[in-house]
Amino acid sequence: MNLRKRLRDTQETHTSALNDILFILLLFFLIISTLANPNVVKLTIPKAQSDTKAKQTVVVSIDSLQQFYVGTAPVMVDSLQPAISTIIAASQDAEPTVVINADKKAEAESIVAVMRAARELNIRTVLAVDNNAR
Repeated sequence: MNLRKRLRDTQETHTSALNDILFILLLFFLIISTLANPNVVKLTIPKAQSDTKAKQTVVVSIDSLQQFYVGTAPVMVDSLQPAISTIIAASQDAEPTVVINADKKAEAESIVAVMRAARELNIRTVLAVDNNAR
């Protein structure tokens, strides 16, 4: 009578720690993805001493070629007001704000056109600047 236990021929790998690692990685990537801003148009914005914080309901960007972008969608000057109003209506924000991201080479006339469109809609405007003034 052989009472000894036989050794198993197959070995098992323990994967319980793998679930924890995958969960931590998933959580890390979810947090990082919310911090990234997908509405980005490459601009060199002017510098200022103070920084004003405002909730960004609508972001209007003006690049160095005087092209307008509402969010990331290119828009013509005469259709700025309808584009801004559709985003404001969709957001249903109590106090909507238009943030103007203008390149250093953007003309003042272009910035005033965005301000005029926002004023006709009774919306507050804020000009985005870089607070690292040098």
